[in-house]
Amino acid sequence: MNYFTSTKTNPYIVDIVLLLVRVFVGFAMLSHGYPKLQQLLSGNEIAFFDFLGMGPKISLIITVFAEFVCSIFLILGLFTRPALFFLIVTMAVAGLVVHSTDEFAKQELSLLYLCVYLVLFAFGPGKFSIDGMISKRRESRW
Repeated sequence: MNYFTSTKTNPYIVDIVLLLVRVFVGFAMLSHGYPKLQQLLSGNEIAFFDFLGMGPKISLIITVFAEFVCSIFLILGLFTRPALFFLIVTMAVAGLVVHSTDEFAKQELSLLYLCVYLVLFAFGPGKFSIDGMISKRRESRW
C-alpha cells in the first residue's frame, strides 16, 4: 500500500515531524517573546494589555514567561505539555480577547499558533525530546 494513501502513520516520521514543528514554532515564538522581554527589562513605562486585571506589568511578565521561557522548554522538549498549556492560554487570550475586535488578519497569527500548540499538546513532544529521554529511562527501570 502506498504511504500517501494510507491512513496509518509511521512512528519514526511522526517523531521527526514533532521535533521539526517543536523547534520551528519554538524559535518563531521566541521572536515574539524576546522584544517583550526587552520591554520588561528596559525600565520604561509598560503599556501592555491587562488581561487579568492585575496590571499591565503582571500581564507582561506572564506573557514573557509563556512566549520566551516556555518556548525554550518547547524547543528542548522539556516540560513540554505544561509549557504548551501556558502557550495555549496566551495565544487564546491574544487571538480571542486582545484582538477580538480586530479584523481576522490581525487574529490569524495567534490563532495559527494556538492550533499548532493544541496539536503538539495532543501528540506530545515525541521521542526526540528531553521528555522522551526521561520517559525512556523511566520505562527501562521497570
